[in-house]
Amino acid sequence: MTHFAAVFFDMYGTLTPNWPRAFWDEQKRACAVPLGIPEQEWIEALDATWHERVSGEFGGLTETFRAVAERAGFTPTAAQLATSVEERLAAYRGVHVLRPDAVETLRTLRAAGLKIALVSDCTAELPELWDSLDMAELFDAAVFSAQERTRKPDPRLFLAAAERAGVAPGSCLYVGDGGGDELAGAAAVGMLPVLLAAADWADHHAPGRPEQEWRGLRAAALAEIPGLLASAAA
Repeated sequence: MTHFAAVFFDMYGTLTPNWPRAFWDEQKRACAVPLGIPEQEWIEALDATWHERVSGEFGGLTETFRAVAERAGFTPTAAQLATSVEERLAAYRGVHVLRPDAVETLRTLRAAGLKIALVSDCTAELPELWDSLDMAELFDAAVFSAQERTRKPDPRLFLAAAERAGVAPGSCLYVGDGGGDELAGAAAVGMLPVLLAAADWADHHAPGRPEQEWRGLRAAALAEIPGLLASAAA
């Protein structure tokens, strides 16, 4: 692994499983009642603003919920917003259950002297929860789209992660499931990208998406990354 200084990871669908739509909708329902908004209307309002939320256009989670509610025609009170945000964060913790081989893979890479960083397209929940998650201690840097106000494949996300981890982009391996054209984005700044196509990958990446055409390195499990990295460095 001597040619590499760091391994960067995507979050959702990479470190975590590809959760089905019903799972995500359940997280959304948890915060609809305190707002006084019918559950399905709230789900539709959140879905309609996903691109804005993942780019951080509304700000933090409280500001986001206020903006989304108003977009849907509701004006929640400060107390309603506070309760809804609390419910959302409590429910959202379940989103961050990692793949079974994730922690061991991260520890193996760290034991080899590699820096570990996260580059995630995410809404405001993840950065607000990050410091309380057990996995956070395994990372040298974390970059969240909602805080950076941009989305993958914007090179600024990858470059920010490299700078914060204290490594050159050309010395980094990037692992992701391909969403948001992230693999091309990582390659554009000099990183070596790897597609993680786990057993649940095909169910969530429809034909015609850029990741379906990926012809570069790929792995079927996170546990393969240390070996793949060693081969790439040889």
